[in-house]
Amino acid sequence: MTQNRGLADGVPLDLRLLSPPTFWRCEPSWSWVSRPLPDYLLWCVLDGIGRMELDGRTRELGPGACAVFAPGDAPTATHDPRRRLLVFGMHFEPKPGSSLHPESVVPGERWCDLPDRVLLGALAKASDAAYRRQDALGQRQAELYLEQLLCEIWEAAHSPGKTATDTAIEEVAQLIRQDPGRDWSVKEMAALAALSRAQFTRRFVAQVGMPPAQYLIQARIDRAHQLLTETTMSVTQIAAALGYTDVPYFSRQYKQRTGASPRNTRSA
Repeated sequence: MTQNRGLADGVPLDLRLLSPPTFWRCEPSWSWVSRPLPDYLLWCVLDGIGRMELDGRTRELGPGACAVFAPGDAPTATHDPRRRLLVFGMHFEPKPGSSLHPESVVPGERWCDLPDRVLLGALAKASDAAYRRQDALGQRQAELYLEQLLCEIWEAAHSPGKTATDTAIEEVAQLIRQDPGRDWSVKEMAALAALSRAQFTRRFVAQVGMPPAQYLIQARIDRAHQLLTETTMSVTQIAAALGYTDVPYFSRQYKQRTGASPRNTRSA
């Protein structure tokens, strides 16, 4: 018996498009009563409000709602004509000879919410633009964007309980990693996540595994290691760039966390 393998096993998706990546703003009188689908369908809501039903289950639709339908599914949907749905989607199937069982990338409930709506919109636009170039590279890029969207949906569907606050904390952590030399304060971090300082610290530790101040130090040490090994900046210049006014203190922190002094790292 062939093993059912998919994203969880790190198997490449190896898919091909059966329709162009398409945006459509549903007409005010729009409703959808699908016949059983002959292939797989990615269906993502970018704007508007509606409702979808499949196999007796109902789902409210809003920005970020995504569905991956399998052959044989027959969804129905309606929307609020005053807040018409803007949908992005495409039909696809596994390429001939693919070892992938696409059921492995179809959420059991068929739908989920993607918390990063900016990424969803960017991938949708990039896929559409690439495909419409009508060349081999554009076709391959569109397939890769489809695969990335499916990976994002898989992760969201298998990470229950993720909230907007979780996403906000991830974004703050990313900002710290991007600019560790900035004079970050926990108060500022909490404000970016729209939480009180105490709430932010508690949620940050639970999600990231260390207090925000320690996370900032680690981000600075990680960046220091990169600068020491990839640039000719002096230890003094690196310490100053990362917010340290005391070079010996920077060196001690660096050695505590890496096991080597900055100078030893540079000479290695």
